[in-house]
This record gives sequence, structure tokens and C-alpha cells, in this order.
Amino acid sequence: MHIMEGFLPAKHAIFWSAVSFPFLVYGTKKVGKRIKDDNNFKVFLGLFAAFTFVMSSLKIPSVVGSCSHPVGIGLGAIFLGPSFMIPVAFVVLFFQAVLLAHGGITTLGANIFSMGIIASFVGYFVYKFLISLKVNRDTSIFIAVALSDLMTYVVTSAQLAFAFPDPIGGILGSFAKFGMVFAITQIPISIAEGIIAVLAYNYIVKRTTLSFENLALQKIDEVGK
Repeated sequence: MHIMEGFLPAKHAIFWSAVSFPFLVYGTKKVGKRIKDDNNFKVFLGLFAAFTFVMSSLKIPSVVGSCSHPVGIGLGAIFLGPSFMIPVAFVVLFFQAVLLAHGGITTLGANIFSMGIIASFVGYFVYKFLISLKVNRDTSIFIAVALSDLMTYVVTSAQLAFAFPDPIGGILGSFAKFGMVFAITQIPISIAEGIIAVLAYNYIVKRTTLSFENLALQKIDEVGK
């Protein structure tokens, strides 16, 4: 979800930018190296960038200062690895802020952290964990992508709570209020995104030679390698 332009106090916007920056630099270097080694990787990256852009542009009003929408990051993180999806999130969020007034430049760091970093790593590692338990692939994709979406809204709620503590309940009270408001729309959205991700995976595999398995063989589906 996207925190709108100028909504966060300056010190919070700077903090989240500083936290997200090292992840973005690392991911960008990985993307550059991967493209240099395999020019065809740009096709895969573009596919999931387009998927993320479209999914995360479907915004539903939720609470002042933000909105609810599918995230679109989880499926790409499962296919490619989380590091590659962080630069994708940056590009998507930047162009949405500039072209669609969806999110903002000053809040880019906060939005990258919740939608790019957290969503990517949650989706990837939940999927890997479920597969290691021999859970059905479609079920694993559904759960991983749904949790990737949900964790984005949880982190955004926390970011807003830290920026705007409740006068009585403090940060925890504010987090509960933001979380409850977001949950009304985000829980069904996360379920829907999980279903869409399963359908998208099966369509991609049916129409192309692309799958988790052959991506792994090409050493695309990696973390930190």
C-alpha cells in the first residue's frame, strides 16, 4: 500500500529512505549482474514488473493517508528471488507517484520498505518453507502471496503508527486503529491476490517454458548468490 505524498513527517520519511537504500543498492547490483550474464533475464524481470505495476495500481480507499490494493510483489519474489524485486518495487512506486499520484516521492522509502522489501522476503521465504514441508505447490503459492500482501499492510500500519501515535493509546493504540481499518479491505484483497497468483503461475507455465524449476536451474531463483 502507498502512503501519499507529504503525509509522513520529514524525519520519518528520511528514516525509511535510509533503511531502504542499502536493500535497493544491493538489489540493483544483482539485477545488473544478472542481466549482464543472461540478457534474457530482462524479459522475466519486465514480466513481473508489469504484473506488479498493474496489481498495485488497483487502489481501494481505506484510510486517510493511504489506500488498500493488491501488492503484486509476492509472485515475482517467488519466481526470481526477493533481491530482484526490490528494484522493481522502486521503479513501480516511482512511476506510480509521478504519473498516477499514487504514493509519493517523499514517502518512496517507506513504501519501498513495506511493499518492496517486506513483501518480497515474506513471499519468498514462506513459499520455500511450505515447499520444504511438501505442501502442494498451488497451496504454497496462495499462502505465500496472501501473507506477502498482508504483511505489507501490517508494516504500513506500523509506519503510520510510529509517525502518528494515538494521544491515549500511544503507538500500539494507533497501530491497532490503522490495522483494524485496513483489515476491512486488505484481508479479502490478500485472499484474492493469492488466488490470482496461482492462476497467473499456472497460465505462465502453460503458455511458456518458464517455471520455478527451470528458473532455479538458471540460478535466478536465489538469495544472495
